[in-house]
Amino acid sequence: MVLLRSWAVVSCPPWVWGLPTGSPGPSTPRSSGASPFLSPCTDVTESLLPGQQPGFPNTLELGPRGHQEGRSRDRPVQGACVQPDHPEAGGLGLVTEQQQVAVMTLTLFPVRLLVVVLMMLLAWPLALVSSLGPAGREPEQPPALWRRVVDVLLRAIMRTMWLAGGFHHVAVKGRRAPPTEAAILTLAPHSSYFDAIPVTMTMSSVVMKAESRDIPIWGTLIKYIRPVFVSRTDQDSRRKTVEEIKRRAQSGGKWPQIMIFPEGTCTNRTCLITFKPGAFIPGVPVQPVVLRYPNKLDTITWTWQGPGALKILWLTLCQFHSQVEIEFLPVYTPSEEEKRDPALYARNVRRVMAEALGVAVTDYTFEDCQLALAEGQLRLPADTCLLEFARLLRGLGLKPEKLEQDLDRHAESARMTQGRRVTLPEFAAQLGVPESESLEDLFSLFDEGGGGEVDLREYVVALSVVCRPARTLDTIQLAFKMFGSQDGSVEEHALSSILKTALGVAELTVTDLFRAIDQERKGRIAFADFKRFAEANPDFAEEYLYPEQTRPRSCARTPPAPTPNGFCADFSPENSAIGTEPVRKKLD
Repeated sequence: MVLLRSWAVVSCPPWVWGLPTGSPGPSTPRSSGASPFLSPCTDVTESLLPGQQPGFPNTLELGPRGHQEGRSRDRPVQGACVQPDHPEAGGLGLVTEQQQVAVMTLTLFPVRLLVVVLMMLLAWPLALVSSLGPAGREPEQPPALWRRVVDVLLRAIMRTMWLAGGFHHVAVKGRRAPPTEAAILTLAPHSSYFDAIPVTMTMSSVVMKAESRDIPIWGTLIKYIRPVFVSRTDQDSRRKTVEEIKRRAQSGGKWPQIMIFPEGTCTNRTCLITFKPGAFIPGVPVQPVVLRYPNKLDTITWTWQGPGALKILWLTLCQFHSQVEIEFLPVYTPSEEEKRDPALYARNVRRVMAEALGVAVTDYTFEDCQLALAEGQLRLPADTCLLEFARLLRGLGLKPEKLEQDLDRHAESARMTQGRRVTLPEFAAQLGVPESESLEDLFSLFDEGGGGEVDLREYVVALSVVCRPARTLDTIQLAFKMFGSQDGSVEEHALSSILKTALGVAELTVTDLFRAIDQERKGRIAFADFKRFAEANPDFAEEYLYPEQTRPRSCARTPPAPTPNGFCADFSPENSAIGTEPVRKKLD
């Protein structure tokens, strides 16, 4: 397999995940000789932004940001080689900042923390009394006098809490639409639990994981704002959530507005990732709301890699002043086409919000981040194209979590081909999907030389990695069954095909690795040989396959599979069409 263009996910420090930004478009013509795992993005050296150096593509970083607030989309993001001046990046950037944190820790921090705790304790009985009764009962209109008084008191208490935390002034721009004009508020970027500030200011409902209601004190405060809870154990919960949002949205303003963070996870605000379609499925007008934290030192960002929640709280309370800006954009009324297509609706709203923020967008998702940083012996290198493969699968409506159930069936079908290459109609029949432009894009990733035929075994290997990225040996064992001879052994060229596909790269030298495994110089190795070697040398990929492309040694151990932070429960139905937008055609 030969990769003509490299699609890079920059190797990153532990708290940064790089992804190429920019929404792919359909303008570039398809090559008749597309190469396997061919990128939908141009070569990074041919698409540099003004002043950008080769090797530093414009990236999305899911992690702490440091002194980067307010960066426009025209400025380059320089990946891993620019380490943001964040407390987690080797310490605070300046001696004066370190001294400030040390002094504040001993003086103002305990006072602020005490006031914050007291405010929450003061709000708790008020929220408890007001939240009594059936959760689904429609609010009385107009509200009773005592409820209006409690609402005013809770807003004042919450504002005092944020004031004590250093948010002395909350800058609000634009006009907040009433519930009759926009029943749903979409907030982005979502980067911290401090994003709760607009929630407490407006007392809007939120969509949250059902487990949140059991958090002491905080759970009671959440119940007061009449949230929509999503249960992970109830398989029908997502459908019920969408129906509940529709019911509230069509109530004529009787219910509080619903605030939704459509990104579905916390990022570091350098660009907007794919919006989940749940907020847009009801097809009602929404009001986009953008958040900014224009602080010199970023102590706000809380992603799943980097400083933990308590450390973020400590560092933020040690700042003299923290700034936050909330901008209410004009209400976005969907067209008839957008009402029929929630994915289109979500993309268009995201574009409006990105323009207001002055940042780029990326069509990659939180699930792509999980794949890129999954723990396993075959950690994906910088130039992998498996993220593009996963995105195309989603575009076809093929969910990796469901495809895993059919892996053995696909593997048996691929083994029966005995290396015979299949055409596009055969490929479509194997996947159980109709022929389409999206399927052609997926097919072309494996079409070496553009001959119109692919090796089905390579597709199954890539599928296995996407479905179970941390289970390296399971993928290799499956590949040995498909590529192996009658005794299950493979030669060097077969091992090369297996590992190139498993890593999503086009060029890979496996000679040294093969010789290290083949101690008896038989010219063939079995899976048992590979397994023994991998267990004895857990870092074999870094040592033998891509020693110069792998992550820095400080990143040798990847974190466990991440989970979303904050108010970002995913309630999008399983068959949502998000991610089906056209991809850029392959380049020659």
